[in-house]
Amino acid sequence: MTKYEVMFIINPTLEDEKKDATVETVQSIIAADGEVEKVDVWGMRKLAYPIEKKEEGYYVVIEFAGSPSLPKELDRRLRISDNVMRHIIINKDEK
Repeated sequence: MTKYEVMFIINPTLEDEKKDATVETVQSIIAADGEVEKVDVWGMRKLAYPIEKKEEGYYVVIEFAGSPSLPKELDRRLRISDNVMRHIIINKDEK
């Protein structure tokens, strides 16, 4: 299994329950084809530049291991999610 890291920014205007549900959804997507190693919720942070006219975002970082097809599926699901403003997936094994 290859090690990856995903960082995503959740829309700050959502209620706390919906933010938690979004994090749980991402974890379930990962758990279906891999394993979640570490979840690090950074919380509200100021953005470097406005996204969708918002100055802040709710940051979450998840470290996980999975098959090479897992990041493609995770990327596809995060792109169509209305709750996630931005995301990035990094292969930690690749140097």
